[in-house]
Amino acid sequence: MKCPFCSKENTRVIDSRPADDNSSIRRRRLCDVCGKRFTTYEKVETIPLIVIKKDNNREQYDRSKIEAGVLRACHKRPVSANEINKLIDEVENEIFNLEEREIESKQIGEIVMDKLKDLEAVAYVRFASVYREFKDVNTFMEELTKLLNNEKK
Repeated sequence: MKCPFCSKENTRVIDSRPADDNSSIRRRRLCDVCGKRFTTYEKVETIPLIVIKKDNNREQYDRSKIEAGVLRACHKRPVSANEINKLIDEVENEIFNLEEREIESKQIGEIVMDKLKDLEAVAYVRFASVYREFKDVNTFMEELTKLLNNEKK
């Protein structure tokens, strides 16, 4: 690592620990030439994930979009913020564990619905009604019937 003060490459790590956000490593370094200390942060570089939308447009993955959809589905339901964050973390882990560079928004929606089904039934139906774009009451009732049949098992 090059020293930011004297630009020499003779530096060494004197302390290393996780940073406050726990997603990077904080390293305290000492320049052997000028004797000054400085801090560097090391972070894992992730491969950007591209989401293929319904209209075949592509855009970079954005966690806040999943969060917004789940928050709308859980509005005025007995679901805590911690449960919502845990659900979103689980969805993200599942998505990134696929190790794909591109994923269809449809696949993300299915993962979210699967997790919501286990968390809160009304939130699941709300999310599904928007996500699946129910055209009429019959398709809505079919989804409710499926949900009720799964709960009986």
